[in-house]
Amino acid sequence: MNKMKIEDCALLTLPRHSERSGSLTAIESGRHLPFEIARVFYLYDIPGGESRGGHAHYECHQVLVAASGAFDVKIDDGISKKIYRLDRPYFALHIPPGIWAEEISFSSGSICLVLTSHLFEEADYCRDYMQFLKLKKV
Repeated sequence: MNKMKIEDCALLTLPRHSERSGSLTAIESGRHLPFEIARVFYLYDIPGGESRGGHAHYECHQVLVAASGAFDVKIDDGISKKIYRLDRPYFALHIPPGIWAEEISFSSGSICLVLTSHLFEEADYCRDYMQFLKLKKV
């Protein structure tokens, strides 16, 4: 876990096909993401201004997309911190394992789409920030 840095996170531009009747974005494993998709879930009905997340993964990669609305993602490698604003459904943020992430400042009606490299396994989560810092040897 201690090797990853915030520079290992990347803002991805997903393919966007637009025409008069609307836009479409398709996401394909191995083509648009740096991992095979094992799980997809989304967060919704989040009150405006609320936050989610607040954890790191030991093995799981995540990609976050603002499918609707907007929110910020605060990432932290134990030394450096950075905030990304996600507000377009064709932008995605790749968060590798070993990075602490929090989704903050949701606009009302936002939907956060999450694609992961692993199925849910509680043992893969580090939910205690002080433990995270110890693992990162900060």
